[in-house]
Amino acid sequence: MFKNLGAFELLIIVAIVVLLFGGKKIPELMRGLGKGMHEFKKSSEGHSDDEPAVPPVNPPTQNKV
Repeated sequence: MFKNLGAFELLIIVAIVVLLFGGKKIPELMRGLGKGMHEFKKSSEGHSDDEPAVPPVNPPTQNKV
């Protein structure tokens, strides 16, 4: 879909984004996008900061009498 985008087309898209959102808002948008991607990647891998770390359980040793 985006295989035919060249440097000029990307420059036009960036210019439109800057005009729509302004220069000050773009870093906030990118930061939010990065955090969202990080959370998505973390959840897709099955890691979560909400879950407490559970130490491994050692099986009880049997004393032979």
